[in-house]
Amino acid sequence: MVDLRPLGVYLHAVPTLDAVAEALSRRQPQLAAPAERRAAVAIVLRPATAGAEVLLMRRAESPRDPWSGHISFPGGHQDPSDPSLRATAEREALEEVGLALSRQARFLGALDELPAIARGRRTGMAISPFVYGLSVVPDLAPNEEVAELFWASLGPMLRGERDSVRPYEHEGQHYDLPAFAVGGKIIWGLTYQMLRGLLRVVGSAPGR
Repeated sequence: MVDLRPLGVYLHAVPTLDAVAEALSRRQPQLAAPAERRAAVAIVLRPATAGAEVLLMRRAESPRDPWSGHISFPGGHQDPSDPSLRATAEREALEEVGLALSRQARFLGALDELPAIARGRRTGMAISPFVYGLSVVPDLAPNEEVAELFWASLGPMLRGERDSVRPYEHEGQHYDLPAFAVGGKIIWGLTYQMLRGLLRVVGSAPGR
């Protein structure tokens, strides 16, 4: 379960890749309940003057994709040939954005698994997020599943400066779901929950 209490207590936080790695090294990721299917995503960070930035993608529109058009991380279903869920995240990052994480990035750690929810319902799938840090950002090569790639600074999110809501209708009920507003885009749902999980871990590091 992701802690949704306000993040704005970290008023002067400037997350770095080393801070993320140190915070992740001090905890064990929690596993989701048993699931019929499993998936993994790659949360890719790069250093910047104002602190670490995270790579996000807007998914291409597709009637077959329950997360069509959403902001997400590179990732997807575990393939039978994948030796691990971490391998799934790395394969998907290579296929979707052209990043060979096993040789182009440093593995920083894993976050808690989350049950996948689409259109207000659990899908029977659990998602494992794996975090990576780039020292040098290579050219990205998005495939047809990606409509847009962009980078977002973690610091303003950690300080509560990007907090927003996303109106959502489900079975006749209206909800204002917590979200981040970044560059005119709304990050909500599973991606928001995973980012919150990362920011909570970073915010708990010594000196925060």
